[in-house]
Amino acid sequence: MVDVVTLDALGTLVELERPAPRLAAELAARGVRVSEPQAGAALRAEIAYYRAHHDGAADAPSLALLRERCAEVLRAALERAGVDTGVLAPDELRDALLGALRFRPFDDVPAALAELRAAGHRLVVVSNWDVSLHDMLRTTGLAALVDGAISSAEAGERKPAPGIFRRALQLAGAGGGELSGLHVGDSVELDVVGARAAGMRAVLVARAGAGAGAGVPAGVPVLASLDGLAALAA
Repeated sequence: MVDVVTLDALGTLVELERPAPRLAAELAARGVRVSEPQAGAALRAEIAYYRAHHDGAADAPSLALLRERCAEVLRAALERAGVDTGVLAPDELRDALLGALRFRPFDDVPAALAELRAAGHRLVVVSNWDVSLHDMLRTTGLAALVDGAISSAEAGERKPAPGIFRRALQLAGAGGGELSGLHVGDSVELDVVGARAAGMRAVLVARAGAGAGAGVPAGVPVLASLDGLAALAA
């Protein structure tokens, strides 16, 4: 049996730094004045579009196309908010958007991953994300702390579909009937329900108490951080 721990990305391992101030600064550097509320409203539209379409970005060309379309959605939302973006070429707006999206690991994550690895667990990130999930893990320093990662774009299905969890287990070296493991994530619907459908145990991470106890199935542990995860994975 392969001892595997799979982990969600956003909300579990990493957080998105406040993007609205960053977008306002990126645009100001390019000669476009935008208030934080305007930037925030435009980003909400872009993020909604991204979440609906990121599974189509499974390689570099399709990722580039997705980013172009996300920049177009951002431009339209900024224009609706009264911002004149006419001075910005498409690649400038795309670069401003990418510059605004920065992820950082939660403080507890590096030590928790190291503890899991020291205990002999194989670690795989499984996330509803485009193929740039791997780039994000590298830039945040987390790629060196896990054994692999798979995005919904690469898997061809997104959580809570059990198939993406099985793909993660296979990536870690589990084969045949040896599909066993523990999944850790911050969503009951996506992480807990999906992992259990794949025959895995599940742990819910409710950072800052978010959603703790709300609809959590009986027997599913709830943690406020990854501290203590190694004990549950034993």
